[in-house]
Amino acid sequence: MKAIFETGGKQYYVSEGEEIYVEKLDAEVGSAIDFTNVNQVGDKIGTPYVKGAKVTCEVVKHGKAKKIVVFKYRPKKKYRNTRGHRQPYTKLIVKKIAG
Repeated sequence: MKAIFETGGKQYYVSEGEEIYVEKLDAEVGSAIDFTNVNQVGDKIGTPYVKGAKVTCEVVKHGKAKKIVVFKYRPKKKYRNTRGHRQPYTKLIVKKIAG
């Protein structure tokens, strides 16, 4: 069964057993998280959410993505600014989709 759910301002299309990376969540490694903002489960489409549906995931790890370089400059003004950014994430495994 497949589902679409929301977390961190984004939507994820998942099936059971799949590994996904989401915005960092406040949860311990090894704990289970239930997402109730489910937009679609199988053929059921919510308006905006499917009532009684939930996606259960297990937290595998927390980490940071690879560094991206943010470079700003103004031509002819001798302005150069270089910064790096590493986005924190949480890796999840989808255990169960109930709908």
